[in-house]
Amino acid sequence: MSAPTFDVEFTAKQTKALQSPATEILYGGAAGGGKSYFMRALAIILCGLIPGLNVYLFRRIYDDLIKNHMEGPGGFPVMLSSLIESGHVQIVADEIRFWNGSRIFLCHCAEDKHRFKYQGAEIHVLLIDELTMFTEVIYRFLRGRMRAPGRTIPQWAIEFFRDKFGVELSAKIPLALCGSNPGNIGHQWVKAGWLDGAKEFEVRRMSRSEGGMLRQYIPARLEDNPHVDADEYGGKLEGLGSRELVKAMLHGDWNIVAGAYFDNIREDKHKLPGFVPPKHWTRFRSMDWGSAKPFSVGWWVVAEAEWVKFRDGKERMLPKGALIRYREWYGVKKTEDGVPKPDTGLRLSAEAVGRGIKEREAGEAIDESMSVADPSMWKEDGGPSNAERMLRCDPKRPNENVGPRFRAADNTRIPGWQQFYARLDWETMEDQAPAMFVTEDCLDWWRTVPALMHDEAKREDIDTRMEDHAGDDTRYACMARPVSRVQKKGPGGPEPWSLDWIIQQDEARKKGL
Repeated sequence: MSAPTFDVEFTAKQTKALQSPATEILYGGAAGGGKSYFMRALAIILCGLIPGLNVYLFRRIYDDLIKNHMEGPGGFPVMLSSLIESGHVQIVADEIRFWNGSRIFLCHCAEDKHRFKYQGAEIHVLLIDELTMFTEVIYRFLRGRMRAPGRTIPQWAIEFFRDKFGVELSAKIPLALCGSNPGNIGHQWVKAGWLDGAKEFEVRRMSRSEGGMLRQYIPARLEDNPHVDADEYGGKLEGLGSRELVKAMLHGDWNIVAGAYFDNIREDKHKLPGFVPPKHWTRFRSMDWGSAKPFSVGWWVVAEAEWVKFRDGKERMLPKGALIRYREWYGVKKTEDGVPKPDTGLRLSAEAVGRGIKEREAGEAIDESMSVADPSMWKEDGGPSNAERMLRCDPKRPNENVGPRFRAADNTRIPGWQQFYARLDWETMEDQAPAMFVTEDCLDWWRTVPALMHDEAKREDIDTRMEDHAGDDTRYACMARPVSRVQKKGPGGPEPWSLDWIIQQDEARKKGL
């Protein structure tokens, strides 16, 4: 039986993906770039060319899988209609079966625990639609199921593809092709894995700890898709309302996180060059404990109304009472390439962390009465707590409390996030200056905090499945030291810049007052 064909027209960016030598591709970035259609077309073509091929196509939610890939004029049933009529293809439940033994499996995996449904899968081609909706745990597990013994694209198929579509097919099996927009729960790890430290279109051989595949990011934006009316679709995106959301969806800007909790973070307002705080400024630290997960220690200084010189040579005066995060120590494991492995801790002992803190702040006067840490550090499970072990961190003086001292932080979540948000909210300030700053030296704060998302079930809280450790330690710092500006108390109201005042202002902002 000769292989039937169907017609499809590839865009220039889709052609780059077809011609790529990479075996692990992130395709997309902006809405309307043709990601989903490209996946369907590639799945159909590869199944027609390679007998016995197993293609697994994933969406996180089953309803989205059906709506995006089985319904409408561009869905699988319509694309395959002539092959279905000729008897070459059958759609049986969530499986598309080809005449030559190849199959497309339509899959979903909403939670980490669901990944084990695919424990025995032999995945030749892995297609993941909207990768940032998945956790890194799920992606690594599915990639680990990729193997293709004896599966290659035959030469005749490459020649056929070139004659039919005018493209030199360079795809290798096994192949992982993922499409995504910025935002969602996986924004951090996807950006770290494909974009950070790499140029667009650059093909990199990843280390064995990162899968050992050839990885590439191919940006595809609305204007790259001639099959979509860019003006009409772009107008719909502009109507989303949020400036940040529009930039993320329309332009594929991975520095803007669609749906972020802290949608008021702006580097031009909140990021400072490194500097040495004046000695008389109050310094303290905050800490979120972690072992298997990262720990996060932040060093803060309370600004005075004085001119200070920064690393870039410029002098600045910051608002009196503003919090400045001038140093951090983030206990995250890194790959052989030096890239942080999102949400993976160093598994250091409490004693080792205590020694590291003291080494980093040597010679500084830290106000330990203001320093706060995760209350879980004081739990005792049949032995000394982590807080106690940290105090006795010097192996030469094991019975002396010479390590860093903290007090238990106020761990109230929603008021803490509200105060955190209010300190950043420069738009509500008369002088247009925020009450919190973070230096450029705090790389992991800038990597993780802007990407934090709302909890879908509890919008006032942050999704705890994300890498929220630097956010938590910042929340502790906010609850430990409300901003104190010299202002007169309003009649009948809370003290300006007290915690009650900040919460009151935030509630008023939400109501549009």
